[in-house]
Amino acid sequence: MKRFAAAFLSVLFLAVPALAGAPVAQAAEGARLRVDLTELSPRVITGSTTTLTVAGTVTNTGDRKVTRPQVRLQVGERATGERGIGDVLSGAVVKDSPLTDFTPVADALAPGQSAPLNITVNLTGTRAAQLSRAGVYPLLVNVNGTPEFGGPARLGAVSMLMPVLAGPGRASGGHPGAPSMTLLWPLTGNVPHVYAAPYGSPLVLADDRLAAEISGDGRLNALVTAAATALPGNSGLAKSMCFALDPDLLATVAAMSRGYLVHTDTGNVDGKGADAAKTWLSALRSLVGGRCVVALPFADADLDALTRIRPGDAGLVTRAAAGAATIQQVTGVAPQTGVLWPAGTPSASVLSALAGAGVRTVLTDAGKLAPAATGGGVTVQGSTVRVQPTDSLIAAAMTGVPTVPDSVTVPATTEPAVASQNGLGALAFRAGLGQAAGQQRPDHLLVAPPRRWDAPAEEFTTYLRQVGGFLEAGLVTATGLPSLLADDAAPSGAAGDSGQDAAGIDAGVVSTLSDIDDQATGLAAAMRIDPTKRVKPDDVVEPVRLAELRGASTAWRGLPAAAATTNAQAELAAISGRVSVTQPKQTIALASGNSPLPVYVSNDLPVGINARFALNNNTGLRSEEAKDWYFPASGGKNYFLPVEALRAGRFSVDVSLRTPTGTPLGSSARFELTSTEYGAITIIATVAAGVALLLLASRRIYRRVKDARAGRDVVS
Repeated sequence: MKRFAAAFLSVLFLAVPALAGAPVAQAAEGARLRVDLTELSPRVITGSTTTLTVAGTVTNTGDRKVTRPQVRLQVGERATGERGIGDVLSGAVVKDSPLTDFTPVADALAPGQSAPLNITVNLTGTRAAQLSRAGVYPLLVNVNGTPEFGGPARLGAVSMLMPVLAGPGRASGGHPGAPSMTLLWPLTGNVPHVYAAPYGSPLVLADDRLAAEISGDGRLNALVTAAATALPGNSGLAKSMCFALDPDLLATVAAMSRGYLVHTDTGNVDGKGADAAKTWLSALRSLVGGRCVVALPFADADLDALTRIRPGDAGLVTRAAAGAATIQQVTGVAPQTGVLWPAGTPSASVLSALAGAGVRTVLTDAGKLAPAATGGGVTVQGSTVRVQPTDSLIAAAMTGVPTVPDSVTVPATTEPAVASQNGLGALAFRAGLGQAAGQQRPDHLLVAPPRRWDAPAEEFTTYLRQVGGFLEAGLVTATGLPSLLADDAAPSGAAGDSGQDAAGIDAGVVSTLSDIDDQATGLAAAMRIDPTKRVKPDDVVEPVRLAELRGASTAWRGLPAAAATTNAQAELAAISGRVSVTQPKQTIALASGNSPLPVYVSNDLPVGINARFALNNNTGLRSEEAKDWYFPASGGKNYFLPVEALRAGRFSVDVSLRTPTGTPLGSSARFELTSTEYGAITIIATVAAGVALLLLASRRIYRRVKDARAGRDVVS
């Protein structure tokens, strides 16, 4: 591997003997070293390989000085089962033997200080004899040192898989019974970037990071460039590849190419990626033209979450699965008919919804199927949908190697840069490299990299070149996805409905999106087609539905939940805010107790809408019982709201609009009012009070007269 540019972090705190012969010692707390590899060459050992080179840097990331840091290369025993591969992928320590002696890195490394490492191994020597047989081996870059206040210990390490097609100086023994292979190449954004895209308005992105992704060394640009570089020289690789495209990403980049805005705290500004969008789309069209294309769900939405946003209704799942038209419109290539690659294993309810949406095949890790699928396509019991399983071991290898957490409060992370090397090792192992004749192996490998695979740009090219080498060596044979899906599917058990996925969409996000969906439904129900504009209400509300799909994207897993719903909330506000009550510029005088209140309402939507007035903070005013008012499209005028003054004087009232189902429209406007007339209630109350006062006064007079008469009778 040339310029293996990203860091491979695998810091291990271990109580082990220092392999240089030092006594057992515990690594000092906080003392650790980071190993960054910049070169690993070759990536696959063949009969013509004579040396193995590893280069990079060692950095003291702890808070204590480390003396005598030294490094050596070690190799483990050839993997004979999936458990051995899994141990390497999990970052576990495996039994190994040295390929080299320890070589000093520096006299000492202070905190933050780095030093280069460079190891070259003669593979024809006796120490490398273990690599003389074909197979997949764990390779370990091991760094020892002595931290202050501690003893010698292993302070840093990087482990990876090394495929050996043939030992140095040996001829390949051939690969009888090699499985066929299909390679998916996913193109989807790190996260959905749309902030708002209301009907008839320019696209507004939450930030301009997507422009960086599709240009230069950006991840999406690197994925397209790597494939465009690797395919022309390898017909087998070209035959095996199928590009998995996200309709939301394509629609967003296409909109960017026409000009767009970027949302900021101080207002929207012009985006800078229009030219990059045009260039990337042109390169993508050239790449996928005439090749296999398969659709991802819109925005890579979590289909199970969509069924929980709108229980009992498959509408959102249908929308998520209907991205083929967008892909064809943007790229000019029709995706494989009825084929979808969703994240996770669809539940029985999702499979039912997909079948209703015209999906006939899903590509997925079939681990939840009972019994689990092992390579061939299966038809799930009770469903017409075919499940074509991806290889879970290879997918895990390409996800990255976990690192040891810095503390109990900091979770372990993964190193995506190691994915390409481990992906090659896992692919070689699953193809049967070095395994005994007759050992069971799959007939077909459907290789599915991480949907948002992130690695240095050169890693994508290196990975494809080496996979092409596997095809040329006969380790695997190329099969296109259409040919794979043409084979008959075997029956299977039921899909594993095990409830909500623990790693699925946050329950709070689902609840918020469900509320937004209800409000959007209320908006659509209140809208009416304007005969002059002929715009359908569903078209006006559609941006909210698409934003719900973006909010349910699997890309938000592990990120702040609030970010997932920002787009949907902005889209809803953009629609409801276009029907508003205008704030009066002066105080309104009510000429009488039952004078109507003039309210100016503007409707900037291309559809008419029914709504109701709502009065709040209205202790001095009473309105009639709420009724529906119709507000025509693209206009505004005064509406006279029947009200009754309950008292004289100056007071205020807040006026707002809501749809008949209660969805708020715009914001409330405060009306300052004066009234010199009494309303009927005020008059009645005044008369009643006067009558009561008269009765009380009369009673008092009567009692005084009565008492006076009684006094005269006593005197006489």
